Amino acid sequence: MQQKEAAKKDSQEPTPAPVVQEEVPVPVVAQEEAPAPVVAQEEAPASVVAQEEVPAPVVAQEEAPTPIVAQEEAPVPVVAQEEAPAPAAQQEAPAPVAQQEKTEVQEVKYPDISDFIKNFEATHPKETPAAEKPVTEETPEKQPQPITIEPTPITLEVPQDKPEEKPVVASTTYTPSPVDKNVEVIEMTRMGKLIANYMIESKRVSAHATSFIEVDVTRIWNWRNKHKKAFESREGEKLTFTPIFIEAVAKALRDFPLMNISTDGERIFKKKQINIGMATALPNGDLIVPVIKNADQLSLVGLAKNVNDLAKRARENKLKPDEVKEGTYTVTNIGAFGNLFGTPILNQPQVGILAIGAIQKVPAVVETPEGDVIAIRYKLMLSHSFDHRVVNGALGGMFVQRVAKYLEQWDVNREI
Repeated sequence: MQQKEAAKKDSQEPTPAPVVQEEVPVPVVAQEEAPAPVVAQEEAPASVVAQEEVPAPVVAQEEAPTPIVAQEEAPVPVVAQEEAPAPAAQQEAPAPVAQQEKTEVQEVKYPDISDFIKNFEATHPKETPAAEKPVTEETPEKQPQPITIEPTPITLEVPQDKPEEKPVVASTTYTPSPVDKNVEVIEMTRMGKLIANYMIESKRVSAHATSFIEVDVTRIWNWRNKHKKAFESREGEKLTFTPIFIEAVAKALRDFPLMNISTDGERIFKKKQINIGMATALPNGDLIVPVIKNADQLSLVGLAKNVNDLAKRARENKLKPDEVKEGTYTVTNIGAFGNLFGTPILNQPQVGILAIGAIQKVPAVVETPEGDVIAIRYKLMLSHSFDHRVVNGALGGMFVQRVAKYLEQWDVNREI
């Protein structure tokens, strides 16, 4: 814009010096030749000088009265010196008044054209990358759409599909097709699917480790047989081994509070309440874990009533949502199905679970004041699984050993 205003000012103030030598009164060309006096000294002969006396070669190409000659001679100053003689001036000298009007008309338009060419040449190298940028920007915009949409579900679904595809392949290779009449297809229940996903997630999150210990429960066996009939007649409840085991676990959790915790992988949350979950099998084969809240504050009678009530309502599908929440430790009685020991899976976000095996009569060495003797004893196996991220082997072993100690040292003279 400044160049345009300067060109207009120059057109208003004509300062023709060497151009007056010929009959081509080009006021605008004279205006543009004023800022370059050096060129005027070299190109004084004719109107061709007016064509070449432009301050810049590009402007000289655009503002010459004969556009063809000016475009060819402007970029080469040496040629301009050779072509400066009179024949070119003679051709331009007989220009009538009509030529002056043409030149004036052209001179009025040239500044706009020159500015446009200057801007075009200045912006030409920038427009090419600008034209390319939308191409490069459109291609990545199109590319990330399939990249962001397609791979994300693939990466998330592949690990979930792989474990499902493997058994399908194995079943098709070793069992007949489901289309066969000899095969019955059984759909998994909603709870069964939830349990399956829950167990897989627990194994993925926690570093499972299991320790085993054998426990002599002969005292408990004899004590229960002595009091179970009186308890049932008085309380209207059966006295099973489960409340006895839960009481021992609650005492051990008070002795080892770091077993009554949970973790998110970075922090440990130590629980003040001891809420023991009791794994219960349902008639349809599913599993549910009702929770006994504040188990350490309940008596053996209170534990027996809670165990029987929760187990009964669990099998009848009458548990309340709050009765299966906020557990801090879990006990599962696998001995009810004749299992001796096992490797139970943690009930997230808990860090410990105790599996109680079946009670068996076995010959064992018993220490007496008279010496060691072989006797028939009632024994069972305790399987303690714990999260090895936060529970080391020493803590996990000492905890289950403390549970075994409470069971083996049961007071046979205890009243209920």
